[in-house]
Amino acid sequence: MVLFSKTNMSYGVNEVLFASVLGAGVFAIFAAQPLVIVGVTGISWTKINRWAMAMHLVLAITNACNALKYVTRFSCDIFGFYVAFIYLQKGIQVLTRQYNAGDTSAYLAIMVSLLVLMTAYACGVIGNSSLFQHYVRVFFKDYGTPLTICFFTGFVHIGKMERVNLSVLPTSKSFTPTLDRGWVVDFWNVSVGDVFLAFPFAVFLTILFYFDHNVSSLIAQGTEFPLRKPAGFHWDIFLLGITTGLSGLLGVPFPNGLIPQAPFHTTSLCVTRQKTDMNKEHKGKTETVVEYVVEQRVSNLAQGLLILGTMSGPLLIVLHLIPEAVLSGLFFVMGMQALEANGITKKILFLANDRSHTPASDPLKRIQRRAAVWAFLGIELLGFGATFAITQTIAAVGFPVFILLLIPVRTFLLPKYFTEDELVILDAPTASPFTMESVGGNYGIPGSTDVLPRVLEPPLDDEEATEGLPMKALDGRILSDDDENLMKRGDDSKLKHSGVMHKLGDAERDTIEMHRTS
Repeated sequence: MVLFSKTNMSYGVNEVLFASVLGAGVFAIFAAQPLVIVGVTGISWTKINRWAMAMHLVLAITNACNALKYVTRFSCDIFGFYVAFIYLQKGIQVLTRQYNAGDTSAYLAIMVSLLVLMTAYACGVIGNSSLFQHYVRVFFKDYGTPLTICFFTGFVHIGKMERVNLSVLPTSKSFTPTLDRGWVVDFWNVSVGDVFLAFPFAVFLTILFYFDHNVSSLIAQGTEFPLRKPAGFHWDIFLLGITTGLSGLLGVPFPNGLIPQAPFHTTSLCVTRQKTDMNKEHKGKTETVVEYVVEQRVSNLAQGLLILGTMSGPLLIVLHLIPEAVLSGLFFVMGMQALEANGITKKILFLANDRSHTPASDPLKRIQRRAAVWAFLGIELLGFGATFAITQTIAAVGFPVFILLLIPVRTFLLPKYFTEDELVILDAPTASPFTMESVGGNYGIPGSTDVLPRVLEPPLDDEEATEGLPMKALDGRILSDDDENLMKRGDDSKLKHSGVMHKLGDAERDTIEMHRTS
């Protein structure tokens, strides 16, 4: 929709759908980590595809992804915060265009978009609440947003609203490009001058995709997800180069990893259960615990095939019925959900919260210098503000370089003011040492490339039998309540002083059981 208006109607729904199908198909079948949702970013320029593809291949061959060990939640949170505000901005931009059809259309569009936001957000709240049965909550959480879009697509045809002219999603003929051309562009007619002119833009695109796709992959494999299958960052960036080259030849937007869709996909594959807190302070309180993640390739591939089906004539007609106001509301939903899960938002809420009502288990409460939290948050907001500001200027094409500079800022500058213990809590590796093993481990985690001593937690199928017993490390040390709370959150990287990790093998579980019963 936004892409359609900004490319002089050169790229429409079919180009976006086809690019999404390409990304989903290639990564679902061939990627080392198929959980990462790959979709459209909105960037498409045929002349840069060959340069960008070559640069991606060079990055993969030279093991450039090893630099990911320096990427922490500091960079990821700033970038995720930026992406969330971009979604909110796009939603507002869509609404401002509704005034072209008249004030009445604009007011109805604003109302519908806000109703979509409130309804879809309410479904998410129900999904995370204690209302109804567990399977009902899961249904609201997983299907609330798509059902909201379906409902409000029909809602605008009720009563007098049907007579209001609302802008709808523009579509074209089935399985054909928006413009009168073939799917393969005539790249052989591109002049030599244009080819070399495209080089610097290909550099910017490669930097963006290197950071964007890898960060999406890191967040989708975050420490809160107990994954068992290893990552393959080098191979995946190689595949991204292939899809970038193919997209340029087909004249469609370049697909890459998406935030917040990628971590949302992993979250939707988590198998959870309700656990009763036996701690004296919160005894009887229940919480949701992730038992395991259904790691597979089917859901990503199925999504791609379903998207391909929407390029058919009957379903394109259905897509054409969706008001732009509903899609604006969807932008708002994705932006709000991304903000809610962001580490920057959590720090803001911690500082704004009444200290007496802040749970003792909150790790930020362990920081003795409250000014350190304020300072770290201020630096993150400054990084976000500068990133967002540069994208609103003529220099927007260069913003990937600015994003990449956040990594050395975190690595070399922040340790000069913050202590190591403060940084362990304020900022940590995005993914566990298990995930980061292929790129040399996590920065700042001693011995993370080795087989670390792992956290001891009771076997999932025998937890009730051991409930209430103290948890011990492999060295016999009883873990503290703070360590256990961190383990529940899956933040194994923040337990470096305890030398623990959240993944366990069968042999390790047996060892732990002996310690627990000794």
